[in-house]
Amino acid sequence: MNIPKKEIIDAVRSTRSLTLPHFGNITVKEYKSESSTDAVTEIDQAVEKKLKEDLFKILPDVPFVGEEFGGDRESETLWLSDPIDGTGHFIRGIPFCTTMLALIDKGEVIFSVIYDFVNDDVYHAELGKGAYKNNEKISVSSRNLQQAYLHCEINSMKTENKELLAAIRSKANLIQTLNSGFEFVLVACGKTEGRIVYDGFGKDYDFAAGTLLVKEAGGIVRNFKSTSYDYRNLNFIASNQDIYDELVSSNDSIENLMN
Repeated sequence: MNIPKKEIIDAVRSTRSLTLPHFGNITVKEYKSESSTDAVTEIDQAVEKKLKEDLFKILPDVPFVGEEFGGDRESETLWLSDPIDGTGHFIRGIPFCTTMLALIDKGEVIFSVIYDFVNDDVYHAELGKGAYKNNEKISVSSRNLQQAYLHCEINSMKTENKELLAAIRSKANLIQTLNSGFEFVLVACGKTEGRIVYDGFGKDYDFAAGTLLVKEAGGIVRNFKSTSYDYRNLNFIASNQDIYDELVSSNDSIENLMN
């Protein structure tokens, strides 16, 4: 598939005209749940509408699926987007928020963009062609588990997950921004070492773009108890090779603590 990368990136970047003026200056329209992080603003919806319209002009045969208005996930090829990942941060003026877009073809993420609109930094990846920050190649770190900073998205409110989280915490330092897009960027740029999601809170649009970014930055992305990765399976590890081997391939694999 011929991917018009520049046009797609330009479309994502153009949403900054909507987001930046309201960064830290917007009210909540509604909450999708009781969580303060599950907020929706008019800008979330406006960005999604703009992206859908602009991408239709670029690839009119590809349907669009977004967090706010949904779409047809049954299509062989589709866009998957979170217009503002980290809306709670966006409302408060905390710079851990991004716009995310993934292009799916035949069940595989083949192109993705994560846009840090606060700092105007664009991260993108194409399957088999590497990962980039503002067109400069990026790569994961080579740090081992003892040196690692890891991000974990594990529902520790469930008793059965507490042992898993404790085991990971005993092996490495944990750092949390409550924003998956921003954390994937940190891993792909080698600033942190991995992101673990197990029985988490996100959806496919929270993870698809970032997992490709980490993979194309030289990392490894796999579903737990699997030798491959399917973006529809929301339990996975995205990290450098050493971290993966130490956490999953060792005799005391964290997979032993998973149901």
